[in-house]
Amino acid sequence: MRLSVVVAISHGRVYRQLGLGPRSRLDMLRNLVTALVRHERIEVPWARADEMRDYAERLIDYAKLGDTNERAMRMANFWLTEKDLIHKLFKVLALRFQPHPGSYTRMLQIPNRDSIDRAKMAVIELKGNPFPPLIVRRRDTEKTLLNQLLKGYREDKKWAASEALKGTPV
Repeated sequence: MRLSVVVAISHGRVYRQLGLGPRSRLDMLRNLVTALVRHERIEVPWARADEMRDYAERLIDYAKLGDTNERAMRMANFWLTEKDLIHKLFKVLALRFQPHPGSYTRMLQIPNRDSIDRAKMAVIELKGNPFPPLIVRRRDTEKTLLNQLLKGYREDKKWAASEALKGTPV
């Protein structure tokens, strides 16, 4: 009997399967990119936000080339289903991100959707948007028992090292 490692075979899939087929997936991604450009902050399931993020950032990269660039205009025309947003893309967003080399979006996990399917949810937003920032509460860890013990240990070690330099026995 020969032991073999089970290998995950992708069968040609290089992206998540979202929607009912390739056309449905593309339409959904176009609608999400359009909503992100319009609202600058949207709440969607994590998998969709993660998949859409690369396309939105690539669209902004092309928009930074300017509205006179033919390829940038074709990309904007394809990805934005609402054509009034093309002006916003080139005149507002491209100018906002002109000095930045990349990473124009931020994704934050939010609580799962309760009512339907418990899907993992995310908020994806463009950086520098006019909305108040989403506060990520960080726990104050300075007062935990472990950190207080470590702080005391470091102070004792520092005191012992300074006493050793003075030449007095500890």
